[in-house]
Amino acid sequence: MKIGFDILGGDFAPKNCLEGVVLAAKELPKEVRLVLIGDSQLAKDYFLKNQIDPEQFDYVHTTEVIAMGEHPTKAFSQKPNSSIFLGFKLLKEKQIDAFCSSGNTGAMLVGSMFTVKAIPGVIRPCITSILPRENGGFGIVLDVGTNADCKPDVLYQFGILGSICAKEVYKIENPRVGLLNIGEEPEKGNLVSQATHALMKESKDFNFVGNIEGREVFSDKADVIVCEGFVGNILLKTAEAFYDLIKSRNRSDDYFDKFNYELYGGTPVLGINSNVLIGHGISSSLAFKNMLILAKEVIDAKLNDKIMQTFQ
Repeated sequence: MKIGFDILGGDFAPKNCLEGVVLAAKELPKEVRLVLIGDSQLAKDYFLKNQIDPEQFDYVHTTEVIAMGEHPTKAFSQKPNSSIFLGFKLLKEKQIDAFCSSGNTGAMLVGSMFTVKAIPGVIRPCITSILPRENGGFGIVLDVGTNADCKPDVLYQFGILGSICAKEVYKIENPRVGLLNIGEEPEKGNLVSQATHALMKESKDFNFVGNIEGREVFSDKADVIVCEGFVGNILLKTAEAFYDLIKSRNRSDDYFDKFNYELYGGTPVLGINSNVLIGHGISSSLAFKNMLILAKEVIDAKLNDKIMQTFQ
Protein backbone atom coordinates (compact mmCIF):
# COMPACT_ATOMS: atom_id res chain seq x y z
CA MET A 1 0.00 0.00 0.00
CA LYS A 2 1.32 3.44 -0.96
CA ILE A 3 -0.09 6.73 0.31
CA GLY A 4 0.93 9.95 -1.46
CA PHE A 5 1.31 13.00 0.76
CA ASP A 6 1.71 16.62 -0.33
CA ILE A 7 4.40 17.98 2.01
CA LEU A 8 4.04 21.47 0.52
CA GLY A 9 0.31 21.76 1.31
CA GLY A 10 -1.06 23.80 4.20
CA ASP A 11 -0.36 27.07 5.95
CA PHE A 12 2.57 25.69 7.95
CA ALA A 13 4.20 23.43 5.36
CA PRO A 14 6.58 21.75 5.19
CA LYS A 15 7.39 21.71 8.93
CA ASN A 16 4.01 20.46 10.17
CA CYS A 17 3.75 18.03 7.26
CA LEU A 18 7.11 16.40 8.02
CA GLU A 19 6.39 16.24 11.74
CA GLY A 20 3.09 14.53 10.87
CA VAL A 21 4.90 12.05 8.63
CA VAL A 22 7.18 11.06 11.51
CA LEU A 23 4.23 10.57 13.87
CA ALA A 24 2.27 8.55 11.29
CA ALA A 25 5.24 6.31 10.45
CA LYS A 26 5.36 5.21 14.09
CA GLU A 27 1.75 3.98 13.96
CA LEU A 28 1.26 2.76 10.41
CA PRO A 29 2.15 -0.88 9.68
CA LYS A 30 5.37 -1.62 7.77
CA GLU A 31 3.52 -2.55 4.58
CA VAL A 32 2.29 1.06 4.25
CA ARG A 33 4.79 3.18 2.30
CA LEU A 34 4.48 6.96 2.42
CA VAL A 35 5.31 8.79 -0.83
CA LEU A 36 6.31 12.37 -0.04
CA ILE A 37 5.57 14.86 -2.82
CA GLY A 38 7.52 18.10 -2.49
CA ASP A 39 11.06 19.29 -1.81
CA SER A 40 12.82 15.95 -1.32
CA GLN A 41 16.18 17.42 -0.25
CA LEU A 42 14.52 19.55 2.39
CA ALA A 43 12.63 16.50 3.65
CA LYS A 44 15.74 14.30 3.80
CA ASP A 45 17.69 17.02 5.60
CA TYR A 46 14.90 17.29 8.17
CA PHE A 47 14.86 13.53 8.77
CA LEU A 48 18.65 13.29 9.11
CA LYS A 49 18.70 16.25 11.49
CA ASN A 50 16.14 14.45 13.66
CA GLN A 51 17.93 11.06 13.43
CA ILE A 52 15.23 9.48 11.28
CA ASP A 53 16.09 7.17 8.40
CA PRO A 54 15.00 9.00 5.21
CA GLU A 55 15.08 5.71 3.26
CA GLN A 56 11.87 4.54 4.91
CA PHE A 57 9.97 6.96 2.63
CA ASP A 58 9.66 7.42 -1.13
CA TYR A 59 10.02 10.85 -2.74
CA VAL A 60 8.67 12.75 -5.74
CA HIS A 61 10.61 15.99 -6.00
CA THR A 62 9.09 19.39 -6.74
CA THR A 63 9.22 22.87 -5.26
CA GLU A 64 6.19 24.24 -7.11
CA VAL A 65 3.05 24.94 -5.08
CA ILE A 66 -0.52 25.91 -5.89
CA ALA A 67 -0.99 28.72 -3.39
CA MET A 68 -4.18 29.05 -1.35
CA GLY A 69 -5.23 32.24 -3.13
CA GLU A 70 -4.76 30.99 -6.68
CA HIS A 71 -7.67 30.21 -8.99
CA PRO A 72 -8.04 26.41 -8.68
CA THR A 73 -8.80 25.52 -12.30
CA LYS A 74 -6.22 27.86 -13.83
CA ALA A 75 -3.49 26.92 -11.38
CA PHE A 76 -4.11 23.19 -11.74
CA SER A 77 -3.82 23.35 -15.54
CA GLN A 78 -0.93 25.83 -15.61
CA LYS A 79 1.25 24.20 -12.93
CA PRO A 80 1.95 20.60 -14.05
CA ASN A 81 4.93 20.42 -11.70
CA SER A 82 2.99 21.47 -8.60
CA SER A 83 2.75 19.04 -5.70
CA ILE A 84 -1.03 18.74 -6.11
CA PHE A 85 -0.87 18.08 -9.86
CA LEU A 86 1.87 15.46 -9.40
CA GLY A 87 -0.13 13.78 -6.63
CA PHE A 88 -3.11 13.34 -8.92
CA LYS A 89 -0.83 12.16 -11.74
CA LEU A 90 0.52 9.40 -9.49
CA LEU A 91 -3.01 8.52 -8.40
CA LYS A 92 -4.29 8.29 -11.96
CA GLU A 93 -1.35 6.09 -12.94
CA LYS A 94 -2.06 3.89 -9.88
CA GLN A 95 1.42 4.46 -8.48
CA ILE A 96 -0.22 5.39 -5.17
CA ASP A 97 -3.44 4.13 -3.53
CA ALA A 98 -4.45 7.45 -1.96
CA PHE A 99 -3.46 11.10 -2.13
CA CYS A 100 -3.59 13.45 0.88
CA SER A 101 -3.14 17.22 0.95
CA SER A 102 -4.04 20.29 2.97
CA GLY A 103 -3.25 22.56 0.05
CA ASN A 104 -5.64 24.57 -2.11
CA THR A 105 -9.01 22.86 -1.57
CA GLY A 106 -10.40 24.06 -4.90
CA ALA A 107 -7.41 22.58 -6.75
CA MET A 108 -7.89 19.29 -4.90
CA LEU A 109 -11.51 19.17 -6.05
CA VAL A 110 -10.55 20.13 -9.62
CA GLY A 111 -7.99 17.32 -9.62
CA SER A 112 -10.58 14.90 -8.26
CA MET A 113 -13.11 15.77 -10.94
CA PHE A 114 -10.84 16.07 -13.97
CA THR A 115 -8.08 13.58 -13.23
CA VAL A 116 -9.55 10.57 -11.45
CA LYS A 117 -13.13 11.72 -12.23
CA ALA A 118 -16.49 11.05 -10.61
CA ILE A 119 -17.91 7.54 -10.34
CA PRO A 120 -20.47 7.08 -13.14
CA GLY A 121 -23.90 7.98 -11.78
CA VAL A 122 -22.63 10.33 -9.07
CA ILE A 123 -23.88 13.83 -9.90
CA ARG A 124 -21.58 15.73 -7.53
CA PRO A 125 -18.84 14.38 -5.25
CA CYS A 126 -18.80 15.83 -1.74
CA ILE A 127 -16.88 15.94 1.53
CA THR A 128 -17.91 15.15 5.10
CA SER A 129 -17.08 16.11 8.67
CA ILE A 130 -17.34 14.30 11.99
CA LEU A 131 -20.11 15.32 14.42
CA PRO A 132 -19.28 14.32 18.03
CA ARG A 133 -22.30 13.29 20.09
CA GLU A 134 -22.85 14.00 23.75
CA ASN A 135 -23.42 10.28 24.41
CA GLY A 136 -19.86 9.48 23.34
CA GLY A 137 -20.55 8.39 19.76
CA PHE A 138 -20.34 10.40 16.57
CA GLY A 139 -21.98 10.88 13.21
CA ILE A 140 -21.09 12.63 9.97
CA VAL A 141 -22.48 15.60 8.06
CA LEU A 142 -22.27 16.18 4.29
CA ASP A 143 -21.71 18.24 2.27
CA VAL A 144 -19.50 20.66 4.20
CA GLY A 145 -18.27 22.94 1.44
CA THR A 146 -17.93 21.34 -1.98
CA ASN A 147 -21.39 22.17 -3.32
CA ALA A 148 -22.86 25.45 -2.07
CA ASP A 149 -26.14 24.96 -3.96
CA CYS A 150 -27.76 21.57 -4.46
CA LYS A 151 -30.87 20.23 -6.13
CA PRO A 152 -32.97 17.52 -4.43
CA ASP A 153 -31.49 14.66 -6.47
CA VAL A 154 -27.98 15.70 -5.41
CA LEU A 155 -28.97 15.81 -1.74
CA TYR A 156 -30.60 12.42 -2.13
CA GLN A 157 -27.29 11.04 -3.42
CA PHE A 158 -25.51 12.57 -0.44
CA GLY A 159 -27.72 10.32 1.67
CA ILE A 160 -26.40 7.31 -0.23
CA LEU A 161 -22.77 8.43 -0.11
CA GLY A 162 -22.93 9.33 3.58
CA SER A 163 -24.61 6.06 4.48
CA ILE A 164 -21.92 4.02 2.70
CA CYS A 165 -19.12 6.07 4.28
CA ALA A 166 -20.61 5.76 7.78
CA LYS A 167 -20.94 2.01 7.43
CA GLU A 168 -17.69 1.11 5.67
CA VAL A 169 -15.22 3.60 7.18
CA TYR A 170 -16.73 4.46 10.57
CA LYS A 171 -18.35 1.03 11.17
CA ILE A 172 -21.84 2.36 11.95
CA GLU A 173 -24.33 -0.41 11.20
CA ASN A 174 -27.50 0.58 9.33
CA PRO A 175 -26.76 4.34 9.57
CA ARG A 176 -29.75 6.60 10.16
CA VAL A 177 -29.91 9.40 7.60
CA GLY A 178 -31.51 12.75 8.46
CA LEU A 179 -32.11 15.91 6.42
CA LEU A 180 -31.00 19.15 8.10
CA ASN A 181 -33.99 21.49 8.18
CA ILE A 182 -35.70 24.23 10.22
CA GLY A 183 -38.39 21.91 11.55
CA GLU A 184 -39.33 18.24 11.92
CA GLU A 185 -42.45 18.37 9.76
CA PRO A 186 -42.12 17.30 6.07
CA GLU A 187 -43.60 20.58 4.84
CA LYS A 188 -41.02 22.72 6.69
CA GLY A 189 -38.08 24.44 5.03
CA ASN A 190 -37.45 25.90 1.59
CA LEU A 191 -38.60 24.33 -1.67
CA VAL A 192 -35.39 22.32 -2.03
CA SER A 193 -35.74 20.84 1.47
CA GLN A 194 -39.39 19.96 0.91
CA ALA A 195 -38.67 18.26 -2.41
CA THR A 196 -35.68 16.40 -0.95
CA HIS A 197 -37.76 15.14 1.97
CA ALA A 198 -40.35 13.83 -0.49
CA LEU A 199 -37.62 11.90 -2.32
CA MET A 200 -35.94 10.58 0.81
CA LYS A 201 -39.05 9.36 2.58
CA GLU A 202 -39.60 6.80 -0.21
CA SER A 203 -35.97 5.68 -0.23
CA LYS A 204 -34.91 2.06 -0.15
CA ASP A 205 -31.27 3.13 -0.63
CA PHE A 206 -30.74 4.23 2.98
CA ASN A 207 -32.42 4.39 6.38
CA PHE A 208 -34.14 7.80 6.33
CA VAL A 209 -35.35 9.08 9.73
CA GLY A 210 -36.77 12.46 8.67
CA ASN A 211 -35.79 16.08 9.22
CA ILE A 212 -33.15 17.05 11.79
CA GLU A 213 -33.22 20.50 13.40
CA GLY A 214 -30.06 22.45 14.22
CA ARG A 215 -30.43 21.77 17.94
CA GLU A 216 -30.46 18.02 17.25
CA VAL A 217 -27.26 17.92 15.19
CA PHE A 218 -25.16 16.65 18.11
CA SER A 219 -27.83 14.32 19.47
CA ASP A 220 -28.30 10.62 18.76
CA LYS A 221 -31.19 11.15 16.35
CA ALA A 222 -29.23 10.51 13.14
CA ASP A 223 -25.84 9.09 12.11
CA VAL A 224 -25.66 10.89 8.76
CA ILE A 225 -26.93 14.46 8.36
CA VAL A 226 -27.46 15.73 4.80
CA CYS A 227 -27.34 19.40 3.79
CA GLU A 228 -26.04 21.73 1.11
CA GLY A 229 -22.34 22.62 1.27
CA PHE A 230 -23.16 26.24 2.11
CA VAL A 231 -25.09 25.24 5.22
CA GLY A 232 -22.72 22.42 6.14
CA ASN A 233 -19.65 24.63 6.02
CA ILE A 234 -21.27 27.22 8.30
CA LEU A 235 -22.29 24.44 10.71
CA LEU A 236 -18.77 23.01 10.73
CA LYS A 237 -17.01 26.33 11.29
CA THR A 238 -19.48 27.39 13.97
CA ALA A 239 -18.69 24.18 15.88
CA GLU A 240 -14.96 24.84 15.46
CA ALA A 241 -15.45 28.40 16.70
CA PHE A 242 -17.09 27.14 19.91
CA TYR A 243 -14.14 24.81 20.49
CA ASP A 244 -11.70 27.70 20.01
CA LEU A 245 -13.73 29.91 22.38
CA ILE A 246 -13.72 27.27 25.09
CA LYS A 247 -9.97 26.74 24.75
CA SER A 248 -9.27 30.50 24.74
CA ARG A 249 -10.95 30.66 28.15
CA ASN A 250 -8.72 27.89 29.50
CA ARG A 251 -11.64 25.54 29.94
CA SER A 252 -11.45 21.80 29.37
CA ASP A 253 -14.32 19.40 28.80
CA ASP A 254 -14.14 15.79 27.61
CA TYR A 255 -17.03 16.26 25.19
CA PHE A 256 -16.02 19.59 23.68
CA ASP A 257 -12.43 18.38 23.32
CA LYS A 258 -13.79 16.04 20.62
CA PHE A 259 -14.47 19.09 18.44
CA ASN A 260 -10.73 19.46 17.88
CA TYR A 261 -10.28 18.98 14.12
CA GLU A 262 -6.77 17.60 14.74
CA LEU A 263 -8.25 14.35 16.03
CA TYR A 264 -9.76 13.54 12.62
CA GLY A 265 -7.12 14.92 10.26
CA GLY A 266 -9.08 15.19 7.05
CA THR A 267 -11.98 13.93 5.01
CA PRO A 268 -12.27 11.68 1.97
CA VAL A 269 -13.84 13.06 -1.20
CA LEU A 270 -16.87 10.82 -1.73
CA GLY A 271 -18.01 9.77 -5.20
CA ILE A 272 -14.76 9.74 -7.18
CA ASN A 273 -12.79 6.88 -8.73
CA SER A 274 -9.95 6.88 -6.22
CA ASN A 275 -8.96 7.84 -2.68
CA VAL A 276 -8.42 11.56 -2.12
CA LEU A 277 -8.30 13.13 1.35
CA ILE A 278 -8.44 16.85 2.04
CA GLY A 279 -7.22 18.45 5.26
CA HIS A 280 -7.53 21.84 6.93
CA GLY A 281 -5.14 24.51 5.66
CA ILE A 282 -4.14 25.18 9.28
CA SER A 283 -3.37 21.50 9.91
CA SER A 284 -0.97 20.69 12.73
CA SER A 285 1.41 17.73 12.83
CA LEU A 286 -1.20 15.76 14.80
CA ALA A 287 -3.84 16.49 12.16
CA PHE A 288 -1.51 15.31 9.39
CA LYS A 289 -0.74 12.13 11.29
CA ASN A 290 -4.44 11.37 11.67
CA MET A 291 -5.13 12.18 8.00
CA LEU A 292 -2.54 9.62 6.91
CA ILE A 293 -3.98 7.00 9.25
CA LEU A 294 -7.49 7.74 7.95
CA ALA A 295 -6.18 7.30 4.39
CA LYS A 296 -5.15 3.74 5.26
CA GLU A 297 -8.58 3.05 6.77
CA VAL A 298 -10.32 4.38 3.64
CA ILE A 299 -8.16 2.18 1.42
CA ASP A 300 -8.76 -0.87 3.62
CA ALA A 301 -12.53 -0.24 3.56
CA LYS A 302 -12.52 -0.24 -0.29
CA LEU A 303 -14.87 2.70 0.04
CA ASN A 304 -14.89 3.67 -3.63
CA ASP A 305 -15.53 0.08 -4.71
CA LYS A 306 -18.58 -0.03 -2.44
CA ILE A 307 -19.87 3.29 -3.82
CA MET A 308 -19.28 2.12 -7.38
CA GLN A 309 -21.17 -1.11 -6.77
CA THR A 310 -24.11 0.82 -5.35
CA PHE A 311 -24.35 3.22 -8.30
CA GLN A 312 -24.02 0.43 -10.86
